[in-house]
Order: sequence, then structure tokens, then C-alpha cells
Amino acid sequence: MKVVILAGGFGTRLGEETDIRPKPMVEVGGRPILWHIMKSYTHYGYSEFIILLGYKGYAIKEYFSNYMLHQANMTLDFESATTSIHSHSCENWKITLLDTGLNSMTGGRIKRADEFLNGEPFLLTYGDGVADVNISEVVDFHKSHGRMLTMTSVQPVGRFGALNIDCESKITGFKEKPKEGGAWINAGYFVCENSVLDQIDGDATTFEEEPLENLAQKGELMAYKHHGFWQCMDTLRDKHYLNDLWNDNQAAWKKWD
Repeated sequence: MKVVILAGGFGTRLGEETDIRPKPMVEVGGRPILWHIMKSYTHYGYSEFIILLGYKGYAIKEYFSNYMLHQANMTLDFESATTSIHSHSCENWKITLLDTGLNSMTGGRIKRADEFLNGEPFLLTYGDGVADVNISEVVDFHKSHGRMLTMTSVQPVGRFGALNIDCESKITGFKEKPKEGGAWINAGYFVCENSVLDQIDGDATTFEEEPLENLAQKGELMAYKHHGFWQCMDTLRDKHYLNDLWNDNQAAWKKWD
């Protein structure tokens, strides 16, 4: 399966960080958080990515266009105007960088990936959050229940919109941010049947609203409950927290060597 990553939003709550770069390019431990997310998927054997670009998407294009050179030993011969690559330590990634429009909503961005998915199921996540989710287990859970979409859910403190989940792990609805903690929320790390794309009308569709709500009403949306680490990077405080974890060798999401 290919991994689709939403990387086109404005990231306004990160202030000056996103004045000069898109949020997925904000660094944790000297690398873009997008790189950390991709490394997590690669650890579980997924190395083909479709990155959905929007705001300052050129920065992501430039990063990956030069990625191999940045990892390589090379000789630059100015007299002969040649460059020789001696060795490099790059991942075996295949990356499609897809411009999905500056103002497209999340559903619209996902819909634009349709032509690159070949009618196949796909993995989907946000370009601003890391977790120690066992992606293989999420995929196995998805295959076991036979419904259209699996959403990884977590229980952070109460600052996100919450999910209603029944005893069979079906998501039956959504509710506003609860005043108390302990509610299950959308953490990304989705597994999607290709038919999920049929729930999206176009660029103005927010994936987290009508498409997911319709799937919930039809009993086609399941929750994989993740009890481990998860952290999004919405604010500068989140960025500093993630960097502190990395610098203290406490980055639970780092499963790779």
C-alpha cells in the first residue's frame, strides 16, 4: 500500500516557524517532522509515498529533490563540470510530490491523489504528528473487520474534538471538544479502502466532517485504539516538547536504527 500524507495546511498556530516553511518541514532533532513520519512507515515496510502539497509546497519539493545529495559523499570537478557520487545512505523511498492547491481542504487534497492510487487501498496520515503506533497491527486490524476505513484513536488531554466509539470499536459519531480529558480523538494513521474517495466531493470538502461522519453513520468507520505515545505539533510548545524528547533520547516514535 502507498502512504498518503497531508502536508498542505498553513500551520498558523506555529507563528514565525511557518512564515518561512510549511508545518511538515518544521524540524525535530534537525530533521523535518515529515521525515520522522516517513521513517516510521518505512520501519514497517512502507516506502512509497504520496505527499499532498499546498502552502509553500516548493520547500518540500526542494528538500526531497536534494535529499540524496545531502546524504552522499561526492566529488565536484569544476574543470570538467562533472559531479561524481561515491556513496549515499538514502532510504529506498519512492515519493510523489503532488500539488493539491493552496486553499484545498483536507478531503479535496486526498481526492486529488486518486489517479496515483491505482484503485488500491492506501494508508493516510497527517504531516504534523508522530506516534509509536504499530502500523502493521493497524493494517491487520483493518483487514480483520472488512469495513471501509480504520482511524487510529488516542486519549490525550481534552483539547480536541472527541469520538463516540461503541463496544465493537465502531465510530458512531463525533462531538465537540470535551471539558474533561479521557475522550478518544482522531490521531490519523488511517487505513482506507479506495472506495473512501467516493465519499469526497471535491476541493471544498473537509475530510474530517461529512466524509467521516457519513462513514460513521453507515457503520463503515472503525477505531484502532492506540494506548502508546502520540503527539501532534500544533504550537511552538509542541515543537519544543518534541525536540526535548528527541534530545533526551526519549523519542518513543523512533523505532528505526
